[in-house]
Amino acid sequence: MNSDVQIAGDPLAIPHLLPPVPSHPTTVAGFAGLARSIAADRAAWAPLVRYDTTTRWYHRLRTAPGYEVWLLSWVPGQGSGRHDHGASSGVLTVLEGELTEHTATGPRTLAAGAQRVFAPGYVHEVVNDALTPAVSLHVYFPGLTDMPMHPSQATAVGGAAAPSEVLAP
Repeated sequence: MNSDVQIAGDPLAIPHLLPPVPSHPTTVAGFAGLARSIAADRAAWAPLVRYDTTTRWYHRLRTAPGYEVWLLSWVPGQGSGRHDHGASSGVLTVLEGELTEHTATGPRTLAAGAQRVFAPGYVHEVVNDALTPAVSLHVYFPGLTDMPMHPSQATAVGGAAAPSEVLAP
């Protein structure tokens, strides 16, 4: 008796029988849309959130060729320090609470639903200045491999930040 593989051949050798390779966004708008779709699936991310009073908590939600997605929580007073994201571009989406982003142009409050899109080399600091915890989602493309820290006085002395956009929820 012949096996199915003997009869049909190796399915891995027949590309049309393989499931399609999942595509990923190829534009900034596509990555922002990916962040919004993940944010909308609260049942998938909310049970994972943890709050840590000693450090920012983070959890990698997804990694795929070309990008990765991180979930972060922030208790009041926690901040990232001034940094950039090396060669990665990104989308920051506030899921709960509010965060303050500090850049060379000044502070900006980001409420739940707000998104920030940034290019490689964009320098900022994110802080929870509110009295309640916050949760954020971060998509990096390509995946984050470097997060250089910058002195906090660099912005005050005129250090330039790369342009970014704010996207409405």
